[in-house]
Amino acid sequence: MSASLSLTLRDATEADVAAIQTIYAHHVLNGVATFEMAPPSVEEMLARFRGIRSQDMPYLVACRGEQLVGYCYVSTYRARPAYRYTVEDSIYLAPDQHGQGLGKLLLQALIARCETGPWRQMIAVISGEGSEASIALHQKLGFTTAGTLRSVGYKHERWIDTVMMQRELGPGCTQAPPTDASA
Repeated sequence: MSASLSLTLRDATEADVAAIQTIYAHHVLNGVATFEMAPPSVEEMLARFRGIRSQDMPYLVACRGEQLVGYCYVSTYRARPAYRYTVEDSIYLAPDQHGQGLGKLLLQALIARCETGPWRQMIAVISGEGSEASIALHQKLGFTTAGTLRSVGYKHERWIDTVMMQRELGPGCTQAPPTDASA
C-alpha cells in the first residue's frame, strides 16, 4: 500500500475489528510486541473492543484510503479502583507500515484524546527485544523509563524483558482527579 494515499485517523468501529484482528494476529505470530501465543478470534477481539469502549476509553484506527493500516487504544492499567486514572497504551501497525511516522501520529492522537478525559497517567509496557523504535517513539512523546522487568516473558523459544514507561496526562499528579463515585 502506497504511503502517498491520504491518511485518516478516526474512532474505531465494530466494522473495523476484522482488520484489527488481522494486524494483531501478525504480531502475535511473528513478534514479541504482545506476549499472547495464539491469535484471538475476531469474536474475541470484538469482545475486547466492546469492553474498552464500554469504559469510554479511546480506540483509534489509521486508514490509507480504504485500508486499515494501524490502530491504537488505551485500556485499564490495573483493575483495582485506585488505578482508575491510569491507562496503558497499545499500538499496532500493519507489517508494511513501520518507519513511516504512523505510530507517532497514532500515539499523539491517543495522548491528546486521553488528556481530554479523566486519566492522569499513561503506561507503556514494551518488549525489551527488537522494540527500540517503540521505546524511542514513546520517549519523543514525553514518556520516561520507569524500569525494566527482566525475563518476564517466554516466547519464540527465548526469554524477553519488558520496559515500563510512563507519561503524565493533563495536570498529572499536580492536582486531585475529578470527583467520582466509582472508587
